[in-house]
Amino acid sequence: MSEVPAVEVSHLVKVFHGSFGRGKVRAVDDVSFRIAAGEVYGLIGPNGSGKSTTMKALLGLVAPTKGTCAIFGKDSRKVDSRQEVGFLPENPYFYKHLSGEETLRFYGKLCRMHGPTLRDRTEELLELVGLQEARKRRLGGYSKGMLQRIGLAQALIQDPRLIVLDEPTAGVDPIGSRQIRDLILRLKERGITVFLCSHLLEQVQEVCDHVGIIHRGKLVKSGRLDDLTAIEDQTEIILENADEALLGEIRRMVEGRPGTRVVRSGHPRTTLERLFLEETSEPTVTDLADD
Repeated sequence: MSEVPAVEVSHLVKVFHGSFGRGKVRAVDDVSFRIAAGEVYGLIGPNGSGKSTTMKALLGLVAPTKGTCAIFGKDSRKVDSRQEVGFLPENPYFYKHLSGEETLRFYGKLCRMHGPTLRDRTEELLELVGLQEARKRRLGGYSKGMLQRIGLAQALIQDPRLIVLDEPTAGVDPIGSRQIRDLILRLKERGITVFLCSHLLEQVQEVCDHVGIIHRGKLVKSGRLDDLTAIEDQTEIILENADEALLGEIRRMVEGRPGTRVVRSGHPRTTLERLFLEETSEPTVTDLADD
């Protein structure tokens, strides 16, 4: 018997009605996908494409017009389906006068955690998200990246099997964005399933196993990231310290093969983001407060 998927969305349709019954907007149009337990799935698309509506339907925040959503085999419209789910919205709201430690303890108590269990869990999560030194600082003094990390910690407070993240690095600087992406990879190492909604393609490419591309409410592409990004009729060879004589010999060999050609040659390029991180990173990355 096959393992129950962490998430299963089947023929999901969501139609919103305009004011006073005027007009209809088909925000999600017959979307179906599955997320296996323990993998990172990225749903990407431009603003207004329907990815957030799909996520809200999965979380039971909006009712599907048609179709179904299930979490570990349970109908997502039922409250018990969300007992093993952590959620970080795009713009989480926290009480700014609480410290990071107090915030986690507050959410832990909402999940009926007390005493040593809550204390140990708070310590574990502060270490996981790298906010031990800022544990006593009020959230009003946290940077955007630190707020996203404390938000991720509160989403993990009850030790969920599935984490849903909506634009987790929106408005975060490159260093903070890198820290959050590293956290997502650490969650994957722990066997936690991650469902990520984003319009930042490089972010998705670095952390996701499977990707779905949604546009105008329709899932236009879905599959393993490696399969989707591979160019089937091209092969890449990367050489180090190759001189012109060797490159010339390779070109002549290629020209002697009918139907084969050199598409391009030259030095590979890094991304501006990666270059920025390489030039600004330190041996130990410290927490950055707002400038």
